[in-house]
Amino acid sequence: MNCLQKVSQEMRLPALFAVTLAVALATACGSPGPRPVAFGRTITQPLPVSEKGNEVALYALGLIDTGYRFGGRNPEAGLDCSGMVSFIYGQAAGLKVTGSAADIARGSRPIEPEFLRPGDLVFFNTRNQPYSHVGIYLGDSRFVHAPATSGRVRIDRLSDRYYAQRFEAARTFFD
Repeated sequence: MNCLQKVSQEMRLPALFAVTLAVALATACGSPGPRPVAFGRTITQPLPVSEKGNEVALYALGLIDTGYRFGGRNPEAGLDCSGMVSFIYGQAAGLKVTGSAADIARGSRPIEPEFLRPGDLVFFNTRNQPYSHVGIYLGDSRFVHAPATSGRVRIDRLSDRYYAQRFEAARTFFD
């Protein structure tokens, strides 16, 4: 049994999630590539794959279908978008990330959207407020988030019309 089959079986991931996971893991197997050149604080060249970022993305997949609750900070009680990010980053990467989506944006570094890696963050303006929603990027234009509208943690695409029109920024906590 290969690593992907084992993870898929242990986490009981549907085929779509296993494919997304395979894409993320295949990307992680590539060589690191050149180091980034940062102008100001925006990263303008690709960063090497982040091991902690991959852990964050994998952990996020395990929370699919967890219930939504405004202000929720743990899966048992329910999660909102910032609570989901805080919980996952703490559990999977050992990073203390707290506050609202806007607070999380202020504490992270901007990156160009084309350089997103699994575990990076994507921010949206969903309530006529900058940085009012956050999700965790998985790869292949997909992200995990906790939208109030569906009542569950789920995966969506950055290219979906709703999110493409409201996309605000890509940011990272990883080198």
